[in-house]
Amino acid sequence: MSVIAPRVPRAALALALAGLASGCSGASVLDPAGPVAEGNRANLLSALAIMLAIVVPTLIAIIAFAWWFRAGNPRAKHRPEFVFSGRIELVVWSIPLLVILFLSGVIWIGSHRLAPEAPLGPAGRALEVQVVSLDWKWLFIYPDEGIATVDRLVVPAGRPIRFRLTSASVMNAFFVPRLGSMIYAMNGMETHLHLQADRPGRYYGQSAQFSGDGFADMHFTLQAVPPPEFARWTAEIRGTGRTLDRTSYRALAQQGHAARGLAFGRVDPGLFGAIVTQAIPPAAGPKPAPGGQQVSG
Repeated sequence: MSVIAPRVPRAALALALAGLASGCSGASVLDPAGPVAEGNRANLLSALAIMLAIVVPTLIAIIAFAWWFRAGNPRAKHRPEFVFSGRIELVVWSIPLLVILFLSGVIWIGSHRLAPEAPLGPAGRALEVQVVSLDWKWLFIYPDEGIATVDRLVVPAGRPIRFRLTSASVMNAFFVPRLGSMIYAMNGMETHLHLQADRPGRYYGQSAQFSGDGFADMHFTLQAVPPPEFARWTAEIRGTGRTLDRTSYRALAQQGHAARGLAFGRVDPGLFGAIVTQAIPPAAGPKPAPGGQQVSG
């Protein structure tokens, strides 16, 4: 035991650092694959640099003061009568004020430039995807293509994506870390998000809002493919025999993960609007825990 015990903390620490460095299996916000994520990364690093501009000198000053005013330094002056210094007050208050001004400027500019509802290009060029949060899965509807998928999102690389999001149950959060901003999907409401994948690849997507017992598996894959491959994929999906209408949607909205991977070659054009306006009644949400407490977010 004396040989193994000391190694356990070191091994755990190594695994934790490896997980942080890898960015949760390639899902790191510091490894952007689109313009929105790149802007978020720049804002994050800018804020970090601004804060380090006061943190690093403060740490150095702590060490310098401790060394200079040590008991064995005869040149250090002890001034018990010292009460006030205008110069010191100016430094103490001006530096934090400058940091706040710089941070607020970065946040102000970034918030407007990277607003979720702000288009990334001409409106006619964006691909529209309607997103419905269910218990505990994601439904993706492509209105222009007339198809839908569950927990699988395929988009053309290099083309802006306009997401229209809602929830058919409790509130959820749609997040693809390597592509950009997180946004909430809420019952009876519609939110908008614009993202883009600059290059082909598979990107991890997830719900960032706890929504019940099945929340841990509420993730999906966003696959960015070249435009010709996207056209072939949509044609293949249209060749399937499934139709997503109000009847099949009610079955799909039941709690669970059994529908993961389903694809629909035909979709009722008014389905998303009926979900948003609650013409189709929303799901009951996660069931209460045995003790009577709700297990939703």
